[in-house]
Amino acid sequence: MRATIVLATLALAACVEQKPVDGAALFAENCASCHGADAKGDAEMAAALGKSIPDLTKIAARNGGVFDHDAVMSTIDGLHRGDDNPMPEFGDGDLGETIMVGRTPIPAELFALANYLHSIQE
Repeated sequence: MRATIVLATLALAACVEQKPVDGAALFAENCASCHGADAKGDAEMAAALGKSIPDLTKIAARNGGVFDHDAVMSTIDGLHRGDDNPMPEFGDGDLGETIMVGRTPIPAELFALANYLHSIQE
């Protein structure tokens, strides 16, 4: 009986429509303080850190015209990051519900933020 209740609850939860995550709002809340509201890098923050802050509108341009979602999500998450990188490891925090992208589970906020960055490429 207990297993039936658990399975019924999970089935019902799968039917509940989830609100889409707003990547632009996530960027404004978590990234704009360093990367600027326009995502081109904040000069004052760069001076304070003593490091350049990348222009996030040029990610694809720096990669031969290809926007590599996986690499972008890994950078945001903190995977493969060196000790000298001042960017916070957002993967240490809560990146929202996990969604399935193909057959891969990805935190919804991480996916939305990468999609937003893809949408602002110049």
